[in-house]
Amino acid sequence: MSEYFSLSDCDVIGFDLDHTLCRYHLKETSRLIYESFARYLVEYKDYDKDLLNLTPATWDFCCKGLVVDLEDGNLVKLAEDGTVLRATHGTKDLSTEEIIKHYGPKKEWRHFHSLSTSFTRSAKYYFYDNYFDLPGVLLCGKVVDMLHKRGIEVNSDFWKDMVAAIDHNYNTSAFKEDAGTYFPSVKRDPSQYLQPCSDSVKLWLRSMKSAGKVLLLITSSHSDYCRLVCEHIIGKDFEELFDIIITNALKPGFFSLVPHQRPFRTLVNDVEDSEGLPSLDKPGWYSQGNWPHLHKLLKTMTGKPEPKVAYFGDSIRSDMFPARTFADWETVMIVEEMEGEGVPKSEATMANEAQAEPLEKRGKFEEQGMKSPSAVSNQWGSYFVDTQKSDGEDEDAQKLTWCCHCIHKYSTMAIPSVEHIADLPLDYKFPRFSPDKPYTTGYYPRPPDSVLKRCKNVS
Repeated sequence: MSEYFSLSDCDVIGFDLDHTLCRYHLKETSRLIYESFARYLVEYKDYDKDLLNLTPATWDFCCKGLVVDLEDGNLVKLAEDGTVLRATHGTKDLSTEEIIKHYGPKKEWRHFHSLSTSFTRSAKYYFYDNYFDLPGVLLCGKVVDMLHKRGIEVNSDFWKDMVAAIDHNYNTSAFKEDAGTYFPSVKRDPSQYLQPCSDSVKLWLRSMKSAGKVLLLITSSHSDYCRLVCEHIIGKDFEELFDIIITNALKPGFFSLVPHQRPFRTLVNDVEDSEGLPSLDKPGWYSQGNWPHLHKLLKTMTGKPEPKVAYFGDSIRSDMFPARTFADWETVMIVEEMEGEGVPKSEATMANEAQAEPLEKRGKFEEQGMKSPSAVSNQWGSYFVDTQKSDGEDEDAQKLTWCCHCIHKYSTMAIPSVEHIADLPLDYKFPRFSPDKPYTTGYYPRPPDSVLKRCKNVS
């Protein structure tokens, strides 16, 4: 395999939508998502109203890549080998002694093999992997705190209520029915939550189309929400840019399930046909689906026996792992945490933010110092590298997180946003991640600060 990756070498360019092609205002969106979940628990499940009371400082608890142990309410941050780097019970930090009490002298998380080899859902744990999920980390911690305050034993029962809150706000009919808090709020004021694509990104998409690339959009969002998002960030002519649009894709199952388990379905007025399609015969807009049928269509469209596909996404679980493992696609991971660790924002991103609504209209937490969910958490540390005090050592121990390891293992390269590469020529050669290269190789435009520091200390 070449040590460089270029979009010009690919026949097909695919995109996830949310937090990939569409960049969100993370602070506003995170507050909305938290409120939508918490309000359900308070109004429908008799949880304390205190769940709705947050301060800006509270948001430091949010850190992508954590795993919640559903059986005891612990949240854990994992090293690349599956050992526990940090842990909390509720929102309270566990000491080293308490971590050893829970996970043994080697601090080994017992479900690591199951999570790291399959990424499937489990009744025993939940992996917080994307910004739609992330406010649930904070809610989980506060719910466990609340149960302790009530003197109630913490077990997996609380998770049933959390799942009910997620379903209430995100199920496929919620947008149409104005159910829950999330969709009605975004429909009422999309600009408060969605960042329009820059002109450079729109030109970039058109240049790929003009160069003969097949363009895909594959999202787990339902078609009605996809349309609202795309019209806002790209324009009402967004459908002209994409040869194939797949909504309600239910990733990662889209990649891992065989055709009869998840057939493609046609859509009429955002309603799925009850009959699944026996095959995918032509470009268009479809719902659900599976990779093998898509692969056959792409072979026909490109005239190549094995078309080369590059796919952009923001989730290890739903995008990077399955697209690489099952489809053998090139994968480009969007990692906004890179900007939280020193990587400059692109000029297009800064220009977009400058055109956003004035600060006073963007919510009271802005000026009071709410941490962005992509910034480094004081409580949890870096998303990429965990730095801990070492007994009797001059240097602090720096350990790669499991998430950083997964980015390196399942991604071709990582970028903070598509804006960072939209102005580059299609034949630009990016250094790719490789097992025999340093962990710093594969990040564009440069690695995050913690990865650079660790690499410098190791060398």
